[in-house]
Amino acid sequence: MITMEICGEYLKHQTDQDLFDYFHAHYRHFFPKLTDRTLFVRQAANLWQVKAALPQRLTHLSGQAADPVQALDTLPVPVCTYTRGGRRDKGFPLEADYGHCAAKKLDYYGFKLGLRITRCGMITHCPLLAARPHDIKHLDALVEGFTGLVPADQGFIDAFRQDLLPTRPDLTILTPVRARLAPPPHSKTLLKASARWRKRIETVGSQLTERFAIARIRVRDLWHFHHRVIRKVLAHTVCVFLNLHLRRSPLDLDGLVCD
Repeated sequence: MITMEICGEYLKHQTDQDLFDYFHAHYRHFFPKLTDRTLFVRQAANLWQVKAALPQRLTHLSGQAADPVQALDTLPVPVCTYTRGGRRDKGFPLEADYGHCAAKKLDYYGFKLGLRITRCGMITHCPLLAARPHDIKHLDALVEGFTGLVPADQGFIDAFRQDLLPTRPDLTILTPVRARLAPPPHSKTLLKASARWRKRIETVGSQLTERFAIARIRVRDLWHFHHRVIRKVLAHTVCVFLNLHLRRSPLDLDGLVCD
């Protein structure tokens, strides 16, 4: 069941209906009991805890969980189409909220997906966050359980928060140099390397958005929404894990099938 979901996500069959139709049409001989879409959806949903635990297991098996440098960012995740007059449906009235993504110049209704990744691009932490607060307000949730160097974009520049960092001597937030702020006490070499690591998290965000369609999840309740997010993150983690195992470029997802 989980293998079907991972392969389906990789092949861009994002909805449960698409997944069922694809495997029922082409691989029914492997899954003779796969006869009912409702049963397929129910069984897939019941495995959500296993799918939530698998990425953590893979990060430890690959050694990536111990990477002392992990970049972070947030990704807008709308839950419906946002029009000029407001959102188009009334889903998630108690959980979702309005948000703005400055990088994409996007107003949306939904959530933010927090991302923390290793230098090779493997996701190690991905909390679902409220859309309205500024990214800096989510800093504690994003660095939870981590010690080391954290490259981040300008959304995480905050003088007050930076002043609090001495209380966490095991954690360093490294952001781009901004005018009118004191330059960070780091070498130019480290700052250039940090810029490369920040670019990598942008690549991961693009893959989640384009290949795995994480911004086009359309369900009616938070439980199913969270399950879809877990499934997409798992599929991405498996792809990176396989690339590392095969000694390939970690984020070359297309090449897993083409090569």
